[in-house]
Amino acid sequence: MNTETTEQAKPRLWLKIGGLASLVLGLGLGLLTLASAAGIWLGFWDFRRGFSLLGAANQYGQWLAWTCLLLAAATLIASQLLKVQNAGKFVSFAAIGALVAWVAYLIPESFRPGEDVNYPPIHDISTNRVNPPEFVAVAPLRADAPNTLVYGGSNNMTPQRLIELTDEAYPDLVTRRYSEPVNVIFEKALAAVDDLGWELVAQDASAGRIEATDTTFWFRFKDDVVIKIDQQGSDTAVDVRSVSRVGTGDVGANAIRMRKLFALLEN
Repeated sequence: MNTETTEQAKPRLWLKIGGLASLVLGLGLGLLTLASAAGIWLGFWDFRRGFSLLGAANQYGQWLAWTCLLLAAATLIASQLLKVQNAGKFVSFAAIGALVAWVAYLIPESFRPGEDVNYPPIHDISTNRVNPPEFVAVAPLRADAPNTLVYGGSNNMTPQRLIELTDEAYPDLVTRRYSEPVNVIFEKALAAVDDLGWELVAQDASAGRIEATDTTFWFRFKDDVVIKIDQQGSDTAVDVRSVSRVGTGDVGANAIRMRKLFALLEN
């Protein structure tokens, strides 16, 4: 082997190591993040294990993502300075690893509440705190759910404490009143359920009640919603209650869901 070939072989080897290292680290982090949800979808484990895996991905993800990015940058710069022939594939490996690593890191990071947001430890939100709408058709579907449908009856909560926490965190979520007739609002609510991608469980026009289930994408959490529509004087009153099946707190998910519904009703 001549000297020129040997001198080219060494930097080529280092480029190969850097590119493959970035690719392996990035794909490994990506698989860890993906497995946290895929295991739930496939029934291999419950949300607790999924949270644990996602937590690990989040804990080490930023360091791995920065490592992959530095490896990608170093591989690119070295390939240009050392003029290594056919080094493009190693640079591509490193770039792919960095891209996958950052996506895998940012996915769990997106579930982290902002530092300025302090969500209360509640998972049952109703616009009517005194007389919350009741679930009928959904109740049997929650037979094995850790969270009860009794208002204020889960996780050492009381109705009065739940009312206080809801009033403090979500003062905008109260009974909404509309000038349109009950039947019009009922149909608009049904259309909103469909637009939001919720599973319609039951509808009872005579009772003015709609029940539905919203399944979250990543962890397949099921949160149940009941919409109660009544004639009150000359107005149509709409109350909504959204309850998570698992978890002490919902990180604002039920409130966001209810606001989306009201936004569609008011269009």
